[in-house]
Amino acid sequence: MAQNETRNPYDVLGVARDASEADIKKAYRKLAKTLHPDLNPGDKKKAESFSNVTAAYDLLSDPDKRRRYDAGEIDENQQERPQRQYYRSHAEADPSGRYGYDGNFDDLGDFFSQAFGGRRGGFGAGGGARMKMRGQDRQFQMTVGFIEALLGTKKTVDLPEGGRIELSIPAGIEDGKTLRLSGKGEPGLNGGPAGDAFVRISVAPDPVFERIGDDVAMELPISVDEAVLGGSVSAPTPTGRVNLKVPANSSSGRVMRLKGKGVPKSGGSAGDLLVTLKIVLPPKADEALAEAIRSWRVGNAYDPRAGWKGEQR
Repeated sequence: MAQNETRNPYDVLGVARDASEADIKKAYRKLAKTLHPDLNPGDKKKAESFSNVTAAYDLLSDPDKRRRYDAGEIDENQQERPQRQYYRSHAEADPSGRYGYDGNFDDLGDFFSQAFGGRRGGFGAGGGARMKMRGQDRQFQMTVGFIEALLGTKKTVDLPEGGRIELSIPAGIEDGKTLRLSGKGEPGLNGGPAGDAFVRISVAPDPVFERIGDDVAMELPISVDEAVLGGSVSAPTPTGRVNLKVPANSSSGRVMRLKGKGVPKSGGSAGDLLVTLKIVLPPKADEALAEAIRSWRVGNAYDPRAGWKGEQR
């Protein structure tokens, strides 16, 4: 995995160490809205900052990773911090360069197989033949962008000792899913098979889109005249911009459904894009608009809260 600059993730997101999960997500979304590469094409500095912010969010949004970081078990790049090693003076180094018992063996027989070259026959029993041992599995974490997870992409996992693993992210993958790469783990001992690599995928929140099952939701700002008179509005979708026809007399909160613009499904179909309209007034008070509304209101006033459940409270 590509390494980000080593910085305290709390400082990167601008939150306190006791920040809640909601505070962390809020801070990330705020930063993403200003740093996201889609909003800053060609700006390498902001792209790098967005990468750092995403890595910090990936670490702190996972309760277990956050606990391990706070406890000093992993660093800002989610790499294991050096732990005290046992039996170093007696152990035989395995292919990864580690020595002795690390607490991950299924039983003491596995420990003696590694530390003493497969002599499991007991002390004084003459020992036994060197046994083949399957290599240990490797665990990785990877954060991908919302659109990358939605449409699928290819990524590279950098191994601690050098080398890389090419990884295909399937379209529509969900946050928290784990991909298994057979035979990409630690080498086996004495001719045994290699372990597997497991890559847990974290999907970064997007400043525009949100996943709801197989659908994707977004909010689209429209002007007063577009709401009243209707019109064609340019709108983003996960696969590019489209012209959306807004019907006349559209209220804020109206949901428009774009078929097949959501999450890809098996068989070639896809969910929908749900576009919620939001009427936005001009940034500054407009006297001409105000006068037009005052004139219109005479004889045309209506109660927008008629039938509203809140009126019964």
